[in-house]
Amino acid sequence: MNGQAAPAARGLFVATILTGSFLLFLVQPMVARMALPRLGGAPNVWNSAMLVYQALLLGGYWYAHRLSRLPLRRQARIHLALFVLAALTLPVSLATLAPSAPGREVWWVPLLFALSIGPVFFMVSAQAPLMQRWYALHPQASAPWALYAASNLGSFGGLIAYPLLAEPLLALHWQSWAWTAGYLLLLGLIALAARARWNAGDAGNMIPQAQKNSQIPRLTVAHWIVLAAVPSGLMLATTTHLTTDVFAMPLLWVMPLGLYLLSFVIAFADRRGPARLVSALAWLGILTVGPMAAVSYGWMGIVPLICSVVLLFLLCTALHARLYELRPAPELLTAFYLAMSAGGALGGLFTALIAPLAFDWVWEYPLLVLAAAVLLPRGLLPDWRNAAGLDPALRWLALGALVMAAGILGWMLYNANLYAETRGQRWPLAAAIALVGMALVPWRSLVVAVLAGTMLAQGGWDTIDETREGIRTRSYFGIYTLREHPETRRRTLMHGTTAHGVQSTDPARERTPLAYYGPSSGAGIVFSHPRALVGAGAHFGVLGLGAGSLACFRQSDQRLTVFEIDPAVLALSTNGTFTYLSECAPAARVVLGDARLELAREPKGSFDLLAIDAFSSDSVPMHLFTHEAFGVYLDALSPRGVMMVHISNNFIDLEPALSAELKARGLAAAVRDDNPYDTADYWATSWVAVSRDPAQIARIKALAPQYEWRAIGKPAPQVWRDDYASILPYITWKNFVGIR
Repeated sequence: MNGQAAPAARGLFVATILTGSFLLFLVQPMVARMALPRLGGAPNVWNSAMLVYQALLLGGYWYAHRLSRLPLRRQARIHLALFVLAALTLPVSLATLAPSAPGREVWWVPLLFALSIGPVFFMVSAQAPLMQRWYALHPQASAPWALYAASNLGSFGGLIAYPLLAEPLLALHWQSWAWTAGYLLLLGLIALAARARWNAGDAGNMIPQAQKNSQIPRLTVAHWIVLAAVPSGLMLATTTHLTTDVFAMPLLWVMPLGLYLLSFVIAFADRRGPARLVSALAWLGILTVGPMAAVSYGWMGIVPLICSVVLLFLLCTALHARLYELRPAPELLTAFYLAMSAGGALGGLFTALIAPLAFDWVWEYPLLVLAAAVLLPRGLLPDWRNAAGLDPALRWLALGALVMAAGILGWMLYNANLYAETRGQRWPLAAAIALVGMALVPWRSLVVAVLAGTMLAQGGWDTIDETREGIRTRSYFGIYTLREHPETRRRTLMHGTTAHGVQSTDPARERTPLAYYGPSSGAGIVFSHPRALVGAGAHFGVLGLGAGSLACFRQSDQRLTVFEIDPAVLALSTNGTFTYLSECAPAARVVLGDARLELAREPKGSFDLLAIDAFSSDSVPMHLFTHEAFGVYLDALSPRGVMMVHISNNFIDLEPALSAELKARGLAAAVRDDNPYDTADYWATSWVAVSRDPAQIARIKALAPQYEWRAIGKPAPQVWRDDYASILPYITWKNFVGIR
């Protein structure tokens, strides 16, 4: 049977591409989950992982592009041989790498991911463009571009399958073995695809000299790269923006990445109507939601979350649709995908590596929104610049009136933002500016100027002022904002949308712990009475510095050791911004690094009191709540020691997982739910007291009998382990509505 008579085997190639893309996006969160005990849960960890994946994807696409120049049979032999060679690194596991020095995480994390997953990810990433190229070799094959839509559908399936199926049902080592089985299945499918094209003539495998990549205009290649870079960077920037300024919820990265992948399904579909409609809607979205991209404070809740992810989907679909319109002949598809991959990697490089080092806030987000406006196609919007029957003078008069209207409305919007009593006027004014902007879409420079001006009027000037004032600090682990409140004489430290600590600027109260550490909180009760529990000369350990509030519970005969992962947070307590540590515990030992890893190096039984308070906004580092983590804590705790675990959280109910752990270890515990009357200085909290000795829990309850402690709640069915944990069943969905 020769190549001309053989069927096109579209179903086989679709199955191969779907399987490979599914595996590609299933392994990404799996490896990130493996790395949690070393890295914690900061949003930039995921961004670093994505940067590595994009770089490996670029390498895979380059390999597919170079390989596609060879005769088909040689392509197949080389590809299958390398696939088998990469399989020798399976099952997937985390590479052995010395811990990162503080402040070097931005380089260390990508290296860890590259060493752990590099070979197999590289090979799997190459299969989508290569299989499309093989498919297109058949004389009766249809255009291969729809197969790229299928590829991204498979990617979306893998991404969603991980939190919904793989993580809840399988331990990590079984996940790794299941992925290995999928890799072997993919190897078999690629072998079948090679067999289906084995008899295609060599002439059909070679790109004609006139159509080689060198003949593609450089400007066209640059256009491809930019159109791919902006959506890629915007996807990661949206994740960082949402977790920083809108909604610090777990698993938030799934939504932006999932919508980014789905945008390809519409943009590369054979039917072009939906893509053109979305491109038109993208202008409405960017002119209504885009101006809020520069707002750094006060726009929180479920509505901004939905608006932000919808805007991301519209922009990614529109820009990817423009990419599709600029696609080359099928013979050059590997060069096209290589340029797209290069753009994706550049977008990731800018967002995950450059922006955290260059900016004090998520400035990459509004910058990329503006870049998207520069590149957006008009879609189905009319171009009335040359409308028949419209007098040129009248057209210029109308244009001038629109520009003037935009300027006046922008000035009114800026002034409305200045005063609380006029802020209700913002939304009608913003809507009016958006309508003016829609009319200006044919003049791209003007509509981009309107968007930029509205960004400034909606709150961008305030964000710029905050940057000039230097109130923010950005590190690999987050963005911290310092705010002064002269009317209440307080200074607050915000990590994203979550308050990390508060200190009074009144000299008479500057040593008084506030916020989560009030006198009626579990921490306030226990740490104020150390001698009654563990005697004199206790060693007090704190996991997570924050503003340093817990340092002021240290008594004169106590030693204090604080574990903090972020040098930027420590700097706030050593440069005089917060003075809890310097005034209450100047001789305290501060250990920089991951609290769990550093605590494991301490002598066994050396701590009498431990505070587990190392949270990263509301996205709790899961690796601090696993069975292995509590083994580290208990090893460090003295026989009669007391451990206080802070489980206050807006979006995750941590109590069942903690209860299961305590039950498995036979530990005694009690919970103090504090709802103080003075909500200005003290906030509602839940602290859990834990000890090996039940008598210690009884003593804690007797320390302040006016405050009630309760038994810990029903345990989760399974103990969380490094190898198995799922937060999905414990997300408090009702808290996703409203604004905190």
